[in-house]
Amino acid sequence: MHFYELHEGDAEQFFDVLMFREEEMDADEFFTIVQSIRRQVQDSYETDSLIEAIAEELERNYGFVFVSDDRLTAAVNVSKVEDDNFLADLDSGELEEDAESGAGDVDYRAVYADFEPTEPDPN
Repeated sequence: MHFYELHEGDAEQFFDVLMFREEEMDADEFFTIVQSIRRQVQDSYETDSLIEAIAEELERNYGFVFVSDDRLTAAVNVSKVEDDNFLADLDSGELEEDAESGAGDVDYRAVYADFEPTEPDPN
């Protein structure tokens, strides 16, 4: 089994999807196929992200399996805090609800800062 990953994002947000395939595909060939699919779907996809649309096309036509959330068998929240460890109920949409509600008093906030390492230090 061979694993492949697609990344999408900019400096503020980053997404990735994981796929696998029984037969190995050369990395350059994989890149060429992904670029071809991207050009075909980039203005008309209906998934949440471009990489999900590409992954679905790779699954339909190139023997890949797209490891999407709806294929999960189990999901476990893991934390150093004992009460924040639990087996998620995949059927209830608990994963999405917990992330949105801040379940377990977990702090999901983040701080973003623009940093250009090529700019001179103003000090």
